Amino acid sequence: MIKQSSLKSNTQEISVNKKMLVSEMLDGQKVVPVVVIENQEQAMGLAQALLDGGVNVIEITLRNAYGIKAIELIKQRFPDMVVLAGTVNLPAQMVAVVKAGVDAIISPGITESLLKTAKQQGIPYLPGVATASDLMLAMEYGIRECKLFPATVVGGISALKAFSGPFSEIRFCPTGGVSESNYHDFLALPNVMCVGGSWLAPSKLVREGDWSAITELCKAVSEK
Repeated sequence: MIKQSSLKSNTQEISVNKKMLVSEMLDGQKVVPVVVIENQEQAMGLAQALLDGGVNVIEITLRNAYGIKAIELIKQRFPDMVVLAGTVNLPAQMVAVVKAGVDAIISPGITESLLKTAKQQGIPYLPGVATASDLMLAMEYGIRECKLFPATVVGGISALKAFSGPFSEIRFCPTGGVSESNYHDFLALPNVMCVGGSWLAPSKLVREGDWSAITELCKAVSEK
């Protein structure tokens, strides 16, 4: 736990030492597994399965109460794993995952309060966008990397191509409807830096603890 009295100094250290672009953290990895973790066994087994498959990045969503604890555990046990917090909807959640040691934050949408909190915390932030207005708001806060969500619902590849003109400096991580069958099409676009999806670690396999199957799914992506 970070004591309240030391929060300011720790925040300053994060802003100095952390890379501020999510794309730099990924180090060439193009597929980010989006996962829900329910307990310690799943957290440890899944992290190891991903690493065994050549994937060292994970987006742990805050869709249940265990998400923040899972972030803390994985960062402690697997320090080389790039841990992203997903489904961060409120500033208080953002502060909590920073305290848990997360590397970067992803939200399904974009708000001024989240943008301000990310700046205050000095944490790399990938806001969810769906419209030109969303992108303009992100740019006002110096954001140059965004999550397109839900990607296939808001226009998918056609939207990304349309955004490439007026927003040529923005790079995207499409998530939502991105799958094993279409992720190559998204990655072929010059303004797409990575994609997010759940097919590398399906909830069914995570609940069953079938780590070898998840490792094989990861190898199929990491070896291409």
